[in-house]
Amino acid sequence: MVIVSSCVSTKVFNDLESRYSVLKMERRSLEKSRDSTQQAFDLLNQKWQETEGYLQRSRDSVSEGLSQLKILRKEYALLEQNSDQKIQESIGANNALLKEIAVKEAQLLARSERVDQLELLMSEQKEALLELKKRLSDALLNFEGKGLTVEQRNGKVYISMENKLLFKSGSWNVGSQGQEALGQLGTVLAENPDIVVVIEGHTDNVPFSPKEALESNWDLSTKRATAVVKILLNNESVLPQNLTAAGRSEYVPIAPNNNATGRAVNRRIEIILSPQWDEINALLNN
Repeated sequence: MVIVSSCVSTKVFNDLESRYSVLKMERRSLEKSRDSTQQAFDLLNQKWQETEGYLQRSRDSVSEGLSQLKILRKEYALLEQNSDQKIQESIGANNALLKEIAVKEAQLLARSERVDQLELLMSEQKEALLELKKRLSDALLNFEGKGLTVEQRNGKVYISMENKLLFKSGSWNVGSQGQEALGQLGTVLAENPDIVVVIEGHTDNVPFSPKEALESNWDLSTKRATAVVKILLNNESVLPQNLTAAGRSEYVPIAPNNNATGRAVNRRIEIILSPQWDEINALLNN
């Protein structure tokens, strides 16, 4: 009995011990599994918290974005309203500018036409002056080299007659040779009624001794210019309104007055012929 009892007890013990070992191993496995599960839980919990935070931040960002979008929509609506008004104002300003440009273009066109007319008139006047100079040179050819010159400058024709061709010293009576030259000039002027004529009397700087009807070189130069005008008007076709007599005395010399030759050149009558500028002035004033 003792031996059987001992054998059974040993067998049971070994069995129990074996089961205990298995249970112990299972316990350790379960503990490891528990620890692993806890770690996974902790990791998932951390991820969940992070995700929850991200979602909350996303909700806040979306909420803020919606608020900003609402503000932007209001601003856009206001801007659109203002833009329509600005567009209408811009259209009005552009239309006004287009009208102004059209007016300026019309003015420029008219001005361009006036410039063309002026250029044509100036060209015609230039040709007329060249023809007039040629006509005068031909008419007064016999007197050139006798104190008479004809030249063109500054858009005018200048006829210079020294006193020896026209007057005696201290006199304003025109001699026969001078009357002949002025007669030829009068014929040319009669053929050109649109020419303005200025007759200038010039003297040297020798002081004038007043005597009889003369008072000074001013007086003498004026009387000589007036005498030339009277002779030109002997031709009834010469228009008196085209003639002007002027005394310049000694103050516009063309040569030195310190020698006899220079003084003789300065004692002269200058006849200045220029075209009428009325038509050109009218174009310039428009």
